[in-house]
Amino acid sequence: MDTSTEGLSSNTLRAPALDAVDARIVRLLSADGRMTNAQLAGHLGVAPSTAHARLRSLIERGVITGFHASVDERMLGAGLQAIIGVVLRPSGRRESIVEFAERVRVLPQVIQVFFLGGDDDFLLHIAVSDSSEMREFVLEHLSAQSSVASTRTSIVFDYHRNSVAASFH
Repeated sequence: MDTSTEGLSSNTLRAPALDAVDARIVRLLSADGRMTNAQLAGHLGVAPSTAHARLRSLIERGVITGFHASVDERMLGAGLQAIIGVVLRPSGRRESIVEFAERVRVLPQVIQVFFLGGDDDFLLHIAVSDSSEMREFVLEHLSAQSSVASTRTSIVFDYHRNSVAASFH
């Protein structure tokens, strides 16, 4: 994970311009990533070839970076989710940031990894089967690392991944 912007021109860091059609494609596919090209074209009121060309352009420009399945972790036996704040030790920080991120992002319990500025260096969103597995995860994969100064675990009661979060009843 290279967070350096060294050698990049200011143009590289600018967000690509999206017209109304591009923005609508992004919204439609964010809601349903399995939408067929024909369905996409129908929603947009354009020819399938136009929809395909616009989608390909969004992918090539890096606006759309992938298509993912939204998984109900409970159905996989991992119904307990948590957000874990991780603070790294100040010594050798640049190397420890990269090493830590590479080490945790491949763990099967990890759903998402966030590298932050603020009190925590990282937030990990994890899913495990129960509190014993949660404890084991924190002790084995976090506290045991010499680069980790502290962790703070918050249990997730409810989780909505969609772009407009549903209300919490």
